[in-house]
Amino acid sequence: MTQRIPDRQRITDRLTSSIRTALAAAGLPDAGECPWEVPRQTEHGDYATNVAMTLARVAKRPPRQIADAIQTHFPASPEVDRVEVAGPGFLNVFLSPAWVAGSVREILDSGGAYGRGDEHRGLRIRLEFVSANPTGPLVIVSARAAAVGDSLARLLSSQGAAVATEYYVNDAGTQFEKLALSLEARVREAFGEEATIPDGGYAGDYIVDLAVRYLEAHGTAPGARRPDALELPERERIEHFGRWAVAHYLADQRRVLHDYGVSFDVWTSEQRDVRDRGLAEKVVQELAAGGLTYEQDDAVWLRTTAISGAGDDRDRVLRRRTGELTYFAVDVAYHHYVKFAGTDRVIDLLGPDHHGHVPSLRAAMAALGHSQEAFEALIIQLVTVLREGQPVRMSKRRGEFELMEELLEEVGRDAARFTFLTRRHDSPLDFDLAVATRQTADNPVYYVQYAHARIRSICRQVAEQGIEVPAWKDVDLGALTLPEEQQLIKRLLQYPDFVAAAARALEPHRIAYWLTELAGVFHPYYRAHRVIQDDRRLMFARLALSTAVGQVIANGLDLLGVSAPESMVREAAASGSEGAASGPEGAASGPEGTA
Repeated sequence: MTQRIPDRQRITDRLTSSIRTALAAAGLPDAGECPWEVPRQTEHGDYATNVAMTLARVAKRPPRQIADAIQTHFPASPEVDRVEVAGPGFLNVFLSPAWVAGSVREILDSGGAYGRGDEHRGLRIRLEFVSANPTGPLVIVSARAAAVGDSLARLLSSQGAAVATEYYVNDAGTQFEKLALSLEARVREAFGEEATIPDGGYAGDYIVDLAVRYLEAHGTAPGARRPDALELPERERIEHFGRWAVAHYLADQRRVLHDYGVSFDVWTSEQRDVRDRGLAEKVVQELAAGGLTYEQDDAVWLRTTAISGAGDDRDRVLRRRTGELTYFAVDVAYHHYVKFAGTDRVIDLLGPDHHGHVPSLRAAMAALGHSQEAFEALIIQLVTVLREGQPVRMSKRRGEFELMEELLEEVGRDAARFTFLTRRHDSPLDFDLAVATRQTADNPVYYVQYAHARIRSICRQVAEQGIEVPAWKDVDLGALTLPEEQQLIKRLLQYPDFVAAAARALEPHRIAYWLTELAGVFHPYYRAHRVIQDDRRLMFARLALSTAVGQVIANGLDLLGVSAPESMVREAAASGSEGAASGPEGAASGPEGTA
């Protein structure tokens, strides 16, 4: 059942509405967009806006005068305690402590829907990620791309977008042929024949393993009857060995991705869905009809440098002098006819080796009538695997790459996904295996999950002690007056805005960062203030607050594809009660805080 999204759960929506009411009452023009920020210094309020400065030109009045007018006409509301004007015209808003405490109830009522919005409602998005060549097992940079892509899909969906995730299978062209010839060579070698790996082919031991699997699948082995496929004509041999190898690696990739919690709505085949349909030839003709191509050196070129705003530094070849269409032509056709079919926006997650491909593809999309905003490519940077700060190689007879499957075996899905999302996608990432498996505060996923487990532990203890908890609507939240409690609630109130901003920026790593900060506020509060106690009014209020924190952590982790555990592994060895010694801050303890 779909959960209801509460109306105006974003506090900034409420504040913006009050700003517009004040402007209208003062006879000033509407602000349109009203930017809000959370000041670093508490004396500058809980929220601040420079809307008076952005209105100065159209209102033809000094920003300070506009700010004073907004302050004067700012409507009374339960959310706001006061509004102050600062500097040249900043408006600083201070929230009402009583309203802040009471807002915990809205978070609890919203449940799993808290943080969801409708900013992207009606927008159809095609999101492609991973799309590794099916020429071998998935490697660690694919694991990073999968974490970013899957989380981005969840994030955009949470804001109302209809997201279709896609894996593009490069099962044609030069690399496909080299894979086929490499496998054929290893199969021949298994029968004592001399064979050569093609230039630029695949020489790693993993192709030897692939040949063994091929022979097993075809009911033969070295010393037995040679496979009939070795007698086929060359083109048929390439097709046979290539298709078998692609099918094998795709099945392997699907399995590993499933274990990682990633599935795709669409698996597109370059051969079947683009080449066999003649789409590359069709797009060249469409571009030529628009006067966007020319012939030079017996080749057909696209005038990408002539397309405004694309940023390409040279024109691109669509058809070689041999008459063969280039991969670029195939890719343009794939995007234009397949990806943009029934879609408003296309987002590609690409590896760093595709950086130079982006401007030319953007130019081609513009030439075919797609807006600059409709196509976006994000570059996923490389990963360096470390152990205690030292580079390591993880591969096992697999060549020179590090395998995604081996990473998951060592650190697990949650730690892998969360760690990949601790940095921007376009920044290189150092992945320290030792940190990712450590049950201490320097492991960010453990630190965040531990906060959720601690909260669930408190709830279990309440139930075990037979304490009857009233409905949240009957809990007196006015007891939440401590500065630490107010700070914690205000951070929870920022969550919907933070999710919306992360979706707008296509940056799921912001959620991981925010959750780490939230855990950093909750853990000290937990250590300093008991929840279960004799003062029932205070206990129920703190239980409500803790439950709200746990709900928001669970919501945020879900956006990252990371679990929100009811307990941590070490809890099984722990005993004692809530509120004792510290846990993830470094002591060997369970969620209740006792070693």
